[in-house]
Amino acid sequence: MARARERLIVVSNRLPFVFRRGARGEWEVEPGTGGLVTALLPVLRHRGGTWIGWPGLAEVSRELAAKLEAVGEGSGYRLRGVQLTAEEVRDFYEGFSNQIIWPLFHDLTSLCNFDPPYWRIYCAVNRKFAKVVREASEAGDFIWVHDYHLMNVAADLRTLGSKARTGFFLHIPFPPIDIFLKLPWRLELLEALLQFDLIGLQTPRDRRNFVQCARALVKDFEVEGRGQVVVARAGSRKLRIGSVPISIDYNAFMRQASTAEVAGKCEELHALLPKRKLILGLDRLDYTKGIPQRLKAFHSLFARYPDMRERVSLIQVVVPSREDIAEYRGLKLEIEQLAGKINGSFVRPGGWVPVWYVYRSLTRTELLSYYRAADIALITPLKDGMNLVAKEYCACNIEEEGVLILSSFAGAAAELGRDALLVNPYDIEGVADAVRRAFRMEKAERQARMRRMRRHIREYDVFWWVDAFLRAAITKDLSAFPQPEDRALEKGTGELVSL
Repeated sequence: MARARERLIVVSNRLPFVFRRGARGEWEVEPGTGGLVTALLPVLRHRGGTWIGWPGLAEVSRELAAKLEAVGEGSGYRLRGVQLTAEEVRDFYEGFSNQIIWPLFHDLTSLCNFDPPYWRIYCAVNRKFAKVVREASEAGDFIWVHDYHLMNVAADLRTLGSKARTGFFLHIPFPPIDIFLKLPWRLELLEALLQFDLIGLQTPRDRRNFVQCARALVKDFEVEGRGQVVVARAGSRKLRIGSVPISIDYNAFMRQASTAEVAGKCEELHALLPKRKLILGLDRLDYTKGIPQRLKAFHSLFARYPDMRERVSLIQVVVPSREDIAEYRGLKLEIEQLAGKINGSFVRPGGWVPVWYVYRSLTRTELLSYYRAADIALITPLKDGMNLVAKEYCACNIEEEGVLILSSFAGAAAELGRDALLVNPYDIEGVADAVRRAFRMEKAERQARMRRMRRHIREYDVFWWVDAFLRAAITKDLSAFPQPEDRALEKGTGELVSL
């Protein structure tokens, strides 16, 4: 790439590390979690740059700024913190971002709280981020902003006089127009997004939804070119809108899953749960993940197919999240009651337990062990931008004998839908039937399906994702925004189980 050495500035809601005070007042630093951190940390380690975000504390003191600098230098890139007050965190993050945009973009409008002050604080916080970015950037830099928390940053940067080129990637789905119209600030948000030079979304479906909303709501929006990347004009500005699915560091997952330590943990799991196939559900505690529906499907499996009893066990891992929010506490209670109901109805003396419920964060070794030990992965979100768990499971399935059951409403279904068993997570009996089908699938078919999925994820890994986005942004070469070939839902060739 002719201009590949330009500085890269990554902007996200949170920094890739968690900072907190220890018992003696010293700073403790822990690596962050989540898809964005997983995807971008390897890239910044390789190429350097600056990551700007909120450090998780109300005050960015000189001492903390020095700690950020030290941690960044040790990681191969710079860290810059954005200071937010407790009120701003509440109304910007917990309010607008997670009580409005998160449920709205996941088609769960009944959970939205359209409180007007949330929008005002969201705008104010985006301006704060833009000011820090402006101070840390130069005209020749490329600024890559991530996710729904910071959709106004490009517009604010232009107001501040920044000449740097900007890109935006949305990690969650973009909703269809009938859903998006419910947002009171829909026009302001769209016009702000159109100030980016390049907008990346997870799937072609998300791209179509965005373009349709812009056409319907923005007067001077015009599409000038079609293809993998849509060339558009908003007033006097040209921009590009494309779909490029995020992925994982495939080789890292595969190597780590192959270690003797992980193999030993897998043996322990199979010894603990002998003579049965292990089915894995692994999710952050969130109402978009479809965990209650999944457990109901498991109850249906044993109720309708008694021959499946004592032959499979579900390991349902739920990683704690937002436990201070009432809806999440209620969701946790519902999950616990459903797991208890299944075990109470079908448990057998002598050791067989239908559902092993784990509510805690996992170590890296535990995570890889669950992935490798699972004969079937049951990944059934109600809606998901991508769902990297599906790709991580495949990368760790080094024996290539596992079966992936995947919601058709996960972004990953557009890539893996030919070889995963696609299900409608709302279809309780359909999901149960898919589990039974996966259990009975012949070894040769399991291996062929898994081998194709692993080959695809290996080719289109996180480094491909970053390279595709940056090539499109920096070289302005439309052909440099390639798409994974296996687009099952787009081509209509995917096998939709009970959809």
